[in-house]
Amino acid sequence: MKKISRRSFIHTGLAGFAGLTVAGQGSFNIDLRPEIKVDKVKLGNSGLTVSRIALGTGTIGGSKASNQTRLGMDKFAAMANHAYDRGITFFDMADSYGSHPYVGHAIKTMPREKITLLTKIWTHEDGSENIADVRETLDRYRTEMDTDYIDILLMHCLTKPGWSNNRKHYMEGLSKAKEDGIVKAVGVSCHNWEAMVEAVDNPWVDIILARINPFQSNMDNTPDAVSELLGKAKEKGIGVIGMKIFGEGRHVKDDEREQSIKYALTKGNTHCMTLGLESIAQVDDAVDRVMRLV
Repeated sequence: MKKISRRSFIHTGLAGFAGLTVAGQGSFNIDLRPEIKVDKVKLGNSGLTVSRIALGTGTIGGSKASNQTRLGMDKFAAMANHAYDRGITFFDMADSYGSHPYVGHAIKTMPREKITLLTKIWTHEDGSENIADVRETLDRYRTEMDTDYIDILLMHCLTKPGWSNNRKHYMEGLSKAKEDGIVKAVGVSCHNWEAMVEAVDNPWVDIILARINPFQSNMDNTPDAVSELLGKAKEKGIGVIGMKIFGEGRHVKDDEREQSIKYALTKGNTHCMTLGLESIAQVDDAVDRVMRLV
């Protein structure tokens, strides 16, 4: 007995029938049960509602490339559109991944008001010769994504404390962009414990992107310590996005994925998570697993 999925059914132009069974040899059933979609959550007091899973685009990322961009434009777009069909309407990018044009290409057929775009800007200490003009940088980002605004803009990969004092140029530029409606929420991506503690205590921060998993792989402290700190962030209304859920690819066996997702959902004090998905099969596994464990 052959089953036809809901999506295949619709695509073949048979939408409108409640069901169909053909008797006799070669009979088949058409399964019209809707596929499970990932749910949506409020991201702290940022005013944003996002899908609980963000499609990450930075797996083994750097030098303007990642595993996601290495798929090629069309293959990435096919995966991203399948993710959208499964409820993933949140896309996590960074300038250093080179993923802006890929996401821009993929979202052309998606309603802009129904998706959330997050990206990150690499920053340098005030006075550095490498310091960039924030507005010019954001204008380039928007052109690359073909969008008028960016929902979330984070300072990328903060590895030292003191950033709120030595990166005022970027903070002021991002605040102005937020005032002008070019950016909706701002925050930080943390790769250091002291930097994350500083973020939780800083009223400028709307969003924190934090490394969290039960194995303490590529994390900034023990899982319990990180979870406790992120709990304080949530109490202050900061949106918390978990990353490195599988320890940057170190824990991807089935039981490890199960343990990691369950920890992020039930103990990690995250609102949502970004997952560096690389195939349609991985998208389906992530959505089904999250919605079973949530």
